[in-house]
Amino acid sequence: MDNQMMKKMADTIRFLAADMIQKANSGHPGAAMGLADIAVVLSNHLKHNPKNPKWLNRDRLVFSGGHATGLIYSLLHLWGYDLSMEDLKNFRQLGSKTPGHPEYGHTPGVEITTGPLGQGVANAVGMAMASRYCANIVNSETAKIIDHTVYCLCGDGDLMEGISYEACAVAGRQQLDNLIMIYDSNRITIEGDTSLAWTEDVRLRFEAQDWKVLETDGHNYQQIDETLRLAKTADRPVLIIAHSIIAKGALEMAGDHNSHGAPLGEDLIARAKEVAGFDPQKKFYIPDDVLVRFRCAVEEGELAEREWNHLLKQTPYIEQNEALDRLLNPDFDTIEWPVFEPGSEVATRDSNGKILNAIAKAVPGFFGGSADLAPSNKTELKDMGDFPLGKNVHYGIREHAMAAITNGIAAYGPLLPFSATFFVFSDYMKPAVRIAALSGLRHFFVWTHDSIGVGEDGPTHQPIEHLSQFRALPDFYTFRPADASENVACWKIALKMQKPSAFVCSRQKLKVLKEKVDYGSVENGGYLVKRRENATVTLIASGSEVMLALQSGCHLEEQGIMANVVSVPCYELLCEQPREYIDAIIDPDTKVLAIEAASGSEWYRFADDVLGMHSFGASGKAGDLFKHFGFTITSVVERVKALLGR
Repeated sequence: MDNQMMKKMADTIRFLAADMIQKANSGHPGAAMGLADIAVVLSNHLKHNPKNPKWLNRDRLVFSGGHATGLIYSLLHLWGYDLSMEDLKNFRQLGSKTPGHPEYGHTPGVEITTGPLGQGVANAVGMAMASRYCANIVNSETAKIIDHTVYCLCGDGDLMEGISYEACAVAGRQQLDNLIMIYDSNRITIEGDTSLAWTEDVRLRFEAQDWKVLETDGHNYQQIDETLRLAKTADRPVLIIAHSIIAKGALEMAGDHNSHGAPLGEDLIARAKEVAGFDPQKKFYIPDDVLVRFRCAVEEGELAEREWNHLLKQTPYIEQNEALDRLLNPDFDTIEWPVFEPGSEVATRDSNGKILNAIAKAVPGFFGGSADLAPSNKTELKDMGDFPLGKNVHYGIREHAMAAITNGIAAYGPLLPFSATFFVFSDYMKPAVRIAALSGLRHFFVWTHDSIGVGEDGPTHQPIEHLSQFRALPDFYTFRPADASENVACWKIALKMQKPSAFVCSRQKLKVLKEKVDYGSVENGGYLVKRRENATVTLIASGSEVMLALQSGCHLEEQGIMANVVSVPCYELLCEQPREYIDAIIDPDTKVLAIEAASGSEWYRFADDVLGMHSFGASGKAGDLFKHFGFTITSVVERVKALLGR
């Protein structure tokens, strides 16, 4: 294809993006126009099927600079994905398929939700790791079922974010030779030239992280093509530094930081079109010869997928195809769940470790790791080896990247990954947790050391507000099991969900409760674990405080006060239940006291009073801390009497 044709294709992208943003009177034209030349050449390298965006062996393309949606949606439409011209015209409008930043599961062809800068870099690392993991399960020397590349387009802002340092260090350590990151080096941020805040040598940084670094002129089609071809032969992850001009083709606005996040204006767009040889009066215009060339992606993609499907039926591939089927269709009925003796004492972090091992033994796609805390989180998958040949991933002390990488693994397709750290360090993970919820990713978060029960490490390591924070997050489910058996029941529910979930587990040992439920089940988020006739009060609790509620109920009964006790391992699931169910376990004719070693303000949805934390914790033995902060039978009895006016 000659340069003139490629320029015409690139200009088509530029003006589609500019028209979308101008019509919406909102958006980011700079990156979309600056990357158009790279996008045209990359189109010739991508292996994908626009008619089946979920084909497993497709190349993945992650737009870490999620603000460049003018580019993303233009490409998806031109390639032939289910995104119409009308969708482009409805850019950034309520209910459209073209929101302001790309959303996974909302727009066909979007591989992952991006927007917060740097997340996409880590997501791409996760996808490359997922591909490597799947390949090690299903490939053989003669049958390569999983064989594709993960591409990531990123910018200066992505590489300034700390998460990119963490994630790229992981990629270098793992020598992910299936990952190519194209860095749109236009040296512009919203405030001006990058030198205002950033002067590091990016090449040296990535070489230090064991990446191969290549450079190209981001507007020279032959150079871009040759660089991509060279990148695909590397034995490690590749960074392509593409020197580019923001808003290329936008006349006097080209190279100007003001082009980053505002419409260019009708007059400038018209003049730019005229200079490029386009009709200045035509908006959302795609020349026929341009569309034909882009739409080749449909025929080429369908052919590539048909050849792949045919390959799977060949003799050398039969055994590998069976392994692929087990990966794609996990059988949870084969899990040999651990059984815990009532009355025994087991920290829920310990029971959780046994559960993780049971799932991992039965489910090929279940694997994960910890941010250097596996011995404390109890997340080691015993005798199952280390990634990429095994199931244990060593993320190092990189909580934020770990979470976003695991999001990428979850978005890849057939895998069920988990990540783990102390609950208090979920603060470092919050942006990625939010993306997991927004995207509906099946990412299992394991957070141990769940309360002041952490003990001597003190308030820096004792989560107080964290449960409330995650319970407020839409489409996210936080399980805080009362004991080992309830932990098993919670996992059985979480594995069926098409949403992310978290397991918040204790450091201290908790007594395994008798297997007696008076009404309801864990599946409902909460259930009545102890019912008393003529009850005047209901005690609701989660985690380690359920035993305190049960013990307090017995003491109240001795004083003539009948108390029901409700365990709520998953607050979010309980909130989803019909009013009839909630009233059946939390009698509206009783006074309600919630008990939880956390801030707990959300409990006022159900409770008249909350016995919770109103300060940070302290350093001391766990038992002493619970007494110091009022989590005792005496305190519960006093609060109940005050509620009842006694």
